[in-house]
Amino acid sequence: MGNQTDDQTALKITPLHALHLSLGAKMVPFAGYDMPVQYPAGVMKEHLHTRAAAGLFDVSHMGQVIVKAKSGTYEDAALALEKLVPVDILGLKPGRQRYGFFTDDNGNILDDLMITNRGDHLFVVVNASCKDQDVAHMKANLTDCDVELIEDRALVALQGPRAEEVLAALWPDVTDMKFMDVRDALLHDAPCIISRSGYSGEDGFEISIPAGQAELISKALLEDSHCEPIGLGARDSLRLEAGLCLYGNDIDTTTSPIEASLEWAIQKARKDGGDREGGFPGASRILGELKNGTARRRVGLRPEGKAPVRSHAKLFADVEGKTELGEVTSGTFGPTVEGPVAMGYLPTAHAVIGNQVFAEVRGKYLPMTVARLPFITPTYKR
Repeated sequence: MGNQTDDQTALKITPLHALHLSLGAKMVPFAGYDMPVQYPAGVMKEHLHTRAAAGLFDVSHMGQVIVKAKSGTYEDAALALEKLVPVDILGLKPGRQRYGFFTDDNGNILDDLMITNRGDHLFVVVNASCKDQDVAHMKANLTDCDVELIEDRALVALQGPRAEEVLAALWPDVTDMKFMDVRDALLHDAPCIISRSGYSGEDGFEISIPAGQAELISKALLEDSHCEPIGLGARDSLRLEAGLCLYGNDIDTTTSPIEASLEWAIQKARKDGGDREGGFPGASRILGELKNGTARRRVGLRPEGKAPVRSHAKLFADVEGKTELGEVTSGTFGPTVEGPVAMGYLPTAHAVIGNQVFAEVRGKYLPMTVARLPFITPTYKR
């Protein structure tokens, strides 16, 4: 997810566009697409329904990419992609998925992505706002691989504690899957790729579907009384409560993975002393920050009171607003935690749980407390 566009005439639509309109969705421009921001129930109810039962999200605007080595071996495709990401892809087992990010020569984040070992090739899901540049980046650098953006598939996310139950009605084998497993499945005779993953902090699935069958399968999932359609508004509040980054807000080409507190996504094999240490863009900076720390860190923030503090609000050390520290990158009201939640960057000395800082909102300086991320307890099926 990322940058929005206001050019209505040029907006693309997903294979589920007609379904959104039939369900009464309010549509907005997002990353070049006409996307549902909410349905008649509203953002608050959609958010809470996903936490309590199951929500269905259209994420077909994301880029689905196949990376296949010209040699035909997974190993060659994995080693090629490792030149662009600080992630252990060679060690990824078949049918398993891993989070990663493209870095630039300065060690900053070009995009974050999901990478799956599909046996003889890689299946990579990238953000909508970055997909054209990501595909160009891969094609330019992975000269021994074929890189193909798949245009004829939809992508939906089914999230929430009843997601397994809803999907099992169409495909009973789903109960055998664990977090980050990826499987092939026939849903209504359509060949789908199902991953047990998502962007809400809840157990759930992302389902890649042939475009022509996307509406049929989405309607079948929505026939379950526990499953409701959910828009981008609730998707944003769910991911923020879960402490998950939004590309273009919390991470971008001005943030390194270590500043962004994403060092957990860099495996031992790619670190100093690992089997394949370094070898990715910006490695000297990133490995140096792993060893020596960074000047600033992404943190969770809990504003006092009920009013949310939005992105770009400046953060200060003092209530008078004399010593500027950083800024809020994401902020909203968290329906599950019944209060405002935010994330932002602070100097490492101030990025301590329980530390108080002040956000400038309309000329006032509101107290915020540095809080542990995530704000909710994730329910992934390990």
